[in-house]
Amino acid sequence: MSDVARTAGVSVATVSKVVNGRYGVAEATVERVQQVIRQLGYEASLGAQSLRSHRTNVLGILVAEFEPFSTELLKGASREVAGTGYQLLAYSGGDGGGAAIGWERRSLARLSGTLIDGAVIVTPTVVETKPGFHVVAVDPHTGPSGLPTVDSDNFAGAVLATEYLLSLGHRRIGHISGRPDLESARLREAGFRKAMADAGVPVDERLVRVGGFRIESTAGTAAELLALPDRPTAIFAGNDLSAISTMDVARSMGLTVPDDLSVIGFDNIPESALVDPPLTTIMQPLQRMGAEALRLLVDLIAGVERDTHIRLPTELVVRASCGPYRPGPGVPLSRAATAGG
Repeated sequence: MSDVARTAGVSVATVSKVVNGRYGVAEATVERVQQVIRQLGYEASLGAQSLRSHRTNVLGILVAEFEPFSTELLKGASREVAGTGYQLLAYSGGDGGGAAIGWERRSLARLSGTLIDGAVIVTPTVVETKPGFHVVAVDPHTGPSGLPTVDSDNFAGAVLATEYLLSLGHRRIGHISGRPDLESARLREAGFRKAMADAGVPVDERLVRVGGFRIESTAGTAAELLALPDRPTAIFAGNDLSAISTMDVARSMGLTVPDDLSVIGFDNIPESALVDPPLTTIMQPLQRMGAEALRLLVDLIAGVERDTHIRLPTELVVRASCGPYRPGPGVPLSRAATAGG
């Protein structure tokens, strides 16, 4: 403020009046001070502002790490915040591995009430909030509870993915699941099993393994599946990163996607359209989820009464990573007919 006062040729007290919208300053002086503020890039301290007004007009998006899923959510939220009177603070409170326990509590303790007026938290565990401080959870670990939530229809999406592979004639279908502690991962596995049961196709439990939603952890799992004497002809991966990792492993083992192995993912992150071959996947409307979470948070702060649990639909996006079942070399026709439906 001293820099602004010196440049504008006024007192610090005058700058303070202008910044805080108080009376007693000539209009020409107000315009001059505001012009200097813009030129110098001056901004009030959020901490000091919150002490005065108990508001910062800043909303937080808290994530364990910045990866494709959370980045797409952030894009949607950043578009939605325009025109709300709020600014957006993106904050990573995890350890970079995505599984640090208690990162949400630590992040809220640091930010709530001093830097942000409310928060969208991505894939949180149990969150304890302060009275009067609003939080919206996106894809929470335990699914919808008393906390306002936004997620997508993971179960229906998994059914879609599995039914598509079945429609191509595949019967030995593997599933590389996500993190066991996430409700979305459990729902995707449940949807896979439901579609298989409805088609009358038994699930070979050797083909259902944990990949953890990460490229690194999926690689070993995919290699184990594809090294089996009677390997799967198709794999439904728990998310796109796992599917991309599976295709990389298949390629390293001399298999061609989709001729030797069909692969389908979940999420429809931008990378899924850029790999070779482009990945067939289940689309979660990730940017819309981020936008819906931001809008819900703004409405909660404003006291608007509305539904606090939002579930968005999922859709099949067909690209080039899945193909019709083809019996491997040396497979008798009778067995091929049974395996291929």
